[in-house]
Amino acid sequence: MTSDATTQVAPIVTRAGAEYTETAQSGGALRVSGVSPQHTPATKIWYGKVTNEPGYRSLPHHHGEAETGGYVLTGKARIYYGENYAEYVDMSEGDFVFVPPFMPHVEVNMSTTEKLVWLTCRTPDNIVVNLPDVDDSILVGYRQA
Repeated sequence: MTSDATTQVAPIVTRAGAEYTETAQSGGALRVSGVSPQHTPATKIWYGKVTNEPGYRSLPHHHGEAETGGYVLTGKARIYYGENYAEYVDMSEGDFVFVPPFMPHVEVNMSTTEKLVWLTCRTPDNIVVNLPDVDDSILVGYRQA
């Protein structure tokens, strides 16, 4: 690496509490970014934290062309997908998930007492396309706090 390359780029730290908060939201899924084109030199990655309060869920949505990776930091999660959101996968602390581009889904905190926190990475950016909401009754096993 040349000295020019090392002087042009340096690590950028986003401190706790200073995350970028003007991110796209989906109802009860609140997103903040630590690394994104909006507040760092990043051009091909969005990395952030998504929080669902106890018993809350996102609106149905997809992430356009973005590939999404998620990691459950704390809590119990469920992602509904498929026709009428009839299919689902469950996750708990330490689990990773991949959500393909353009896949409509609903992210749910399955606990009515504990917060759900995800770490999420997507490329190229935090694309969020909200879809029409659905009645809670079609989401098998979901209940609000």
